Amino acid sequence: MKKIVITGSNGQLGRALNKIYANHAEYVCVNTDVGELDITDVDAVNQFVSEIMPYAIINCAAHTNVNGCETDIDNAYRINAVGPRNLAIAAERCHAKLMHISTDYVFDGQASEPYTEFCAPNPKAVYGKTKLAGENFVKEFCREHFIIRTAWLYGDGKNFVRTMLGLSENHDKVTVVGDQFGSPTSADELAKAIAYLLPTDNFGLFHGTCEGMTNWADFTREIYRLAGRSTVVETVTTEQYDKNTTGIVAPRPAYSVLENYMLRLTTDYMFADWEKAIAEYIKSL
Repeated sequence: MKKIVITGSNGQLGRALNKIYANHAEYVCVNTDVGELDITDVDAVNQFVSEIMPYAIINCAAHTNVNGCETDIDNAYRINAVGPRNLAIAAERCHAKLMHISTDYVFDGQASEPYTEFCAPNPKAVYGKTKLAGENFVKEFCREHFIIRTAWLYGDGKNFVRTMLGLSENHDKVTVVGDQFGSPTSADELAKAIAYLLPTDNFGLFHGTCEGMTNWADFTREIYRLAGRSTVVETVTTEQYDKNTTGIVAPRPAYSVLENYMLRLTTDYMFADWEKAIAEYIKSL
């Protein structure tokens, strides 16, 4: 059996990957989270990977608290940049493939059409800056790498969809921004794409989101429609929302729609439309 090390295995994507590889004929998952492996410790990473000698490493670990990254800068760089660097060094030494998950936050959100892999990154938030640094370390230290940028992810765990459903249980009305656009992406859909790419030598940078686009307010309306909830969604601007938010608020990209351009150019793989994926997710709940 080929071993696949999954970092951040307790997260939404890690859980989705474990569903895909459960009872697999060819692969077995070696799950790690912060309790089993500190990816910011290069010696620990090298020792762990050299003992396992995996076929591949899938890095789902990240400091994803976008507002928190603005004040916890050193830790954000340790987890989002140094961690991937350490995994890349270890993967290269052990001749393992490295699959690294990145984000739409590497872009400034000022575009008017979907970002492809050929668009220049220009992150504004610390989260995006640290994730871009992680991408660059992966490219520098590991030849056999895949980088997949995704966005608006939801799955088994804490996420926007579950938060909105929770609010609907004791609120007749919720306030949601309507001027941020993106592609809600199911962790199950992303896991399928990872499993598709991993056995190949089609290395490099990819965008990986569900097809289509929406805004947070309309996404919430679709969640409530599918779940049969009557809660009213009031649309506000990001500026209005931020005024009522306490603490430091990281800049959010107004437009972060990613086009899965390299998948289209180099494969025949297609993500599901976001409407279909969220319908499947709500049904599973």
